[in-house]
Amino acid sequence: MPPTNPARRRALTDAAIALLASSGVHGLTHRAVEKEADLPPGTASNYFRNREALLVAAAERIVELHLADTGRATDLAAEQPATLADLLTESLLTAATTLRDRYLAIFELQLEAVRRPVLAAALAGLSGAAARITAGQHDKLGLPVPRERIPILIALYEGALFTLVTAPPQNVRRDAVQALVRAIMDGCGPTDPADRATVP
Repeated sequence: MPPTNPARRRALTDAAIALLASSGVHGLTHRAVEKEADLPPGTASNYFRNREALLVAAAERIVELHLADTGRATDLAAEQPATLADLLTESLLTAATTLRDRYLAIFELQLEAVRRPVLAAALAGLSGAAARITAGQHDKLGLPVPRERIPILIALYEGALFTLVTAPPQNVRRDAVQALVRAIMDGCGPTDPADRATVP
């Protein structure tokens, strides 16, 4: 039975996320994770029996972090009125700057999941959560995009996110992000200016 020290397990999975961002899937080994987490040799293999288990654990940790961050962002948006364009802009800017490593890790895992069904199942939690949370945000905040067009909004957002996260960091500027957000808004409609009004 694997050890059950939650803090050590989080340290290992957080180290795995950092390595995925810096070195890609091929740079993720048990020893590299231990070194990144400053833990003794053999620690990672005690928690994760093989490399696939380590990848799945990193994916599950990302889902956990994403849900926590999104919940906080929704609560904050409910307290501070903003337009949908403002919410999308801040979300993309944060993802492409403060959380860049996390999203680089997600993209690495998504590509690897094409060949690993177990990893794909773990990441399905992220996609499912994104759809549920986005729909919940729209209901809670009274956002203008019709529910049936939320999948389009998510697809366009994810494309913009990939573009920003994989760009040189110095190219991630607010004006560039705002231009992408305008394209997202136009793509998912509606375009009536009244629908872009401030969220109550």
